[in-house]
Amino acid sequence: MYANRCHSAQGFTLIEMLVALGIFALLGLISSQLLTRIIDVQDAVGARGERLAAIQRAMDLVQRDVLQAANRTVRDELGDELPALRVSPDLPLEVTRLGQRNPLELPRSDAVRVAYAMRDGSLVRLLWSVLDRANDTLPVAQVVLSDVDALEVTVIDSSGNEHAFWPLVGDLAADPDMRLAGIKLEATMQPFGEITRVWDASMFASPPTGPGA
Repeated sequence: MYANRCHSAQGFTLIEMLVALGIFALLGLISSQLLTRIIDVQDAVGARGERLAAIQRAMDLVQRDVLQAANRTVRDELGDELPALRVSPDLPLEVTRLGQRNPLELPRSDAVRVAYAMRDGSLVRLLWSVLDRANDTLPVAQVVLSDVDALEVTVIDSSGNEHAFWPLVGDLAADPDMRLAGIKLEATMQPFGEITRVWDASMFASPPTGPGA
């Protein structure tokens, strides 16, 4: 009994202390790794959320341009007439749109010309503040979304067929029953892959107004 009391009074042995310290160190390492993983997951979720919000803002901007489109032709820098809507692989989307802000109530049209193009992996919006351009008229370029792998815009006719060009060419252009029904945008971007949007384009079914209208 006396020996047991002496052992209790001596406290922990060196080996017991080392074992305890090792356990605490291991628990600390596990806790640190767990915290790091939690932070990494939170950062990844936050980054995906920010990316998704940026994509949504870009798609909303394109949608406003399409849905506020005006069926009016324009003239380019050389004086040649351009259609109200142009779609091609080189310049995926170009359109006349209404709704330009005019807070100073200046004597100008509320219509502008906008286009979308791919430049160095980014979706770029081009804005011409005047419809009928002069030789020195340059667009204002705005990057609306970065890290875009691919972009394709097609038009859908009244029969549901898709076309990579608008206006149509050849025999299709000569078909009096051919009408534009929709505009389809397909974009491939990280980390969500392919995103598709389809908008009504029936506003282009009737003959357009010309420059100066």
